[in-house]
Amino acid sequence: MNWAVVISLIVFGLIALILEILVIPGGVVGILGLLSITAGIIISYVTYGTTAGNITLAITLVVIIVSSVAALRSKTWRKLMLDTKLESKMNDFDEQRIKVGAVGTTLSRLAPSGKAIFDGEIVEVTSSQTFINENEEILIIKIDGNKIIVKTKN
Repeated sequence: MNWAVVISLIVFGLIALILEILVIPGGVVGILGLLSITAGIIISYVTYGTTAGNITLAITLVVIIVSSVAALRSKTWRKLMLDTKLESKMNDFDEQRIKVGAVGTTLSRLAPSGKAIFDGEIVEVTSSQTFINENEEILIIKIDGNKIIVKTKN
């Protein structure tokens, strides 16, 4: 075997570890990467001797450590992170105007959730039935915290 095989195994292993971290979680690709790196180092020990094996091991460890530190210090992770802050709440409604027994109209199909309007205020509602079409008159039957449960007005 030549050095191309050793280097190829180690490079494949490093790429597999990067894919494990960034793209394909689950462990299988990471384990294959670690096995590939280990195989490359063992082959260098067996084929070229202790000195060459130690040099290969040292270079591989330095590459892994330097690339890990560079990745953690750079802004790479900030580009991958979702840092959007949600400021709004679901159903921040006026409890004086919207009460059990209030009648409103659906603005969207409730399947089983959707939007409705009560006394000029648009809120998210959940149907106690299966589906309610839009522009149907509905009645609030229960308010549980910020969840409004409705049924069709009969």
